[in-house]
Amino acid sequence: MSALSIFSPPVALSAADRHRRRHMLARLGLAWLAMMQVMMFAFPGYLRHEGMAPDNLQLLDQAIFLMNWISLLITVPVVLYCAQPVWAGAIDRLVRGRITMDVPVALGIIVAFVPSAYATWAGQGEVYFDSVGMFVAFLLTARYLELCARQAVQSAGANQAVEAFRVAAGAHADRLAFWFVSIQVLLAIVAGAVWWLYIDPAHAVPVTVAMFVMSCPCAMAMAVPSTVSAAHATLAARGSVSESEVAALVQAARRVTRQNLYGSIAWHLLMTPLAAIGLVAPWVAAISMLLSSLAVAANAWRMYRRQCRSVDIPGWPAAAARGGA
Repeated sequence: MSALSIFSPPVALSAADRHRRRHMLARLGLAWLAMMQVMMFAFPGYLRHEGMAPDNLQLLDQAIFLMNWISLLITVPVVLYCAQPVWAGAIDRLVRGRITMDVPVALGIIVAFVPSAYATWAGQGEVYFDSVGMFVAFLLTARYLELCARQAVQSAGANQAVEAFRVAAGAHADRLAFWFVSIQVLLAIVAGAVWWLYIDPAHAVPVTVAMFVMSCPCAMAMAVPSTVSAAHATLAARGSVSESEVAALVQAARRVTRQNLYGSIAWHLLMTPLAAIGLVAPWVAAISMLLSSLAVAANAWRMYRRQCRSVDIPGWPAAAARGGA
């Protein structure tokens, strides 16, 4: 395992894993490309207001109608191809009677895409193709980082103490994620129903979509594999280590994992009430999800750098600089 980066491709990575990595990267690249295009086509909709001159308003509405159709055509491959792992995972879990992060993600995509497609066909109503594109692109970014971390862990020479920590921390994270997703999905359904029945039906869809986006525990899913990968990378960089040094490293990994897990939960708990009262747009919720995932990855990388600096590793600063280039 290369010690230069906890997210670099391991040397011993199998051909099947490399293919999986490249395939996910292709989905990720297409999702980002489509997202940027759809955001550009969504811009005229943000300029529209009733105070415009009638001629300008009519011309702008015609442009918005055309842009919505183009956005629909661009978003379809994002939903069908880029998000295909989400559909496969959600169907598999529902068949088994389980709720995992794929279920609220799939529901969020459906709730945003279907009304948008209908509004485009009908020629009236709000569309959220930009939110769909951002959600899928940011979700795949987080999952790609998670896959890189997991592959790095699987390819590393396993240390017994680190592996024992991985098993225990992974089980704890899975339990937290299950209850987090279950509660968030319930809150999203309740919030959408309240807005639809009692407040403003026009805002029920964006509130529900934002809530479903906030229910995706992407950062929680990255917490353990990214930290364990950082621990293995540290051991690879140090070479020979004593049992006391391994124990100190596991303790540091445990602390960082707690920071990542409970920090991401706190961030979601902060954003969820704001989304429920309609103050968080779906695209803002998607950015929030990405930022929390990137914060988890950065915290694991920070632990790796700190642990490598704590001992004298010849040539490490230069090697780290080359790895980050």
